Parts: sequence; structure tokens; C-alpha cells
Amino acid sequence: MIIGRLVALAHGSGLGHLLQEAVILFITLIILFGLIVEYRRKNQQLSLLQKELEEARNMSASISPHVSAARHKLGQAIVEQFAGWQLSKSEQEVGLLLLKGCSLKEIALLRGTAEKTIRQQASSIYQKSGVAGRHAFSAWFIEDLL
Repeated sequence: MIIGRLVALAHGSGLGHLLQEAVILFITLIILFGLIVEYRRKNQQLSLLQKELEEARNMSASISPHVSAARHKLGQAIVEQFAGWQLSKSEQEVGLLLLKGCSLKEIALLRGTAEKTIRQQASSIYQKSGVAGRHAFSAWFIEDLL
């Protein structure tokens, strides 16, 4: 009886065709559900990163003028060195986030790009700066301060 109704719903199409479309619809719904879950997860990660950034900004408002001046000078030195290495605008942004301790995944999320793109930009930064990797890149800026 159910098969008869399915055949009637198919309006002349074979039962195999109707089942094929049902499977395609089911797979599409699964993919859609997965995309929605991933979208929500990314939004939660982004919200968390934005909250952490806001907390860091609030914390920096309470530092002493002496420390603030030193941070400003370090920031200027970093910008000048990035220009000396001829980093692109995107590479400069990625470089600053690397120096701040963000992971490649976090940087990709913040910048709205693929993690592979950030990994390639980081490699380009390391090559242009003549360092072996992330730790050497950070150490290049703080070595003399310590």
C-alpha cells in the first residue's frame, strides 16, 4: 500500500527515481545541518576572541605612562622594521597578530580568511625577515629588551 502511494506521488516516475531524489534530499539536509553547526561554532569563537580583545584593551588602559610610552616606541619600531622587510599590508597585519600570540587559526578567524592563506603569509613573513619560524620572529623584536 505504501509503495503504491509512493508510485502515485511520483506521477509516472519509477520508484527508483523517487528513492534517488529522497536520498539526495537527505544528504543535502545533512550537509546543511553541518554548515549551520559550523557557522554557529565559528561565530562563538569569533565572539570569544572579540571579548578577549576588548578585555586586553581595557587592561591596557590601566598601565603606567612609562610602560605606555615604551609600548608605543616598540610599536613604532615594529612598523618600521616591517616596512624595511617590505611586508605587504596583509603580511603586516598577520605579523602583528603573530607577535601578539594569536594562533594561525585565530588569525584566520579574525581576518575572515582560510587558515592555509595565513600559513602562507606567515611563511612569507619568516622568509622576508630571515628567521626560521614563529619563535625566532617574536624573539627578533624582544631579544634586546630582555
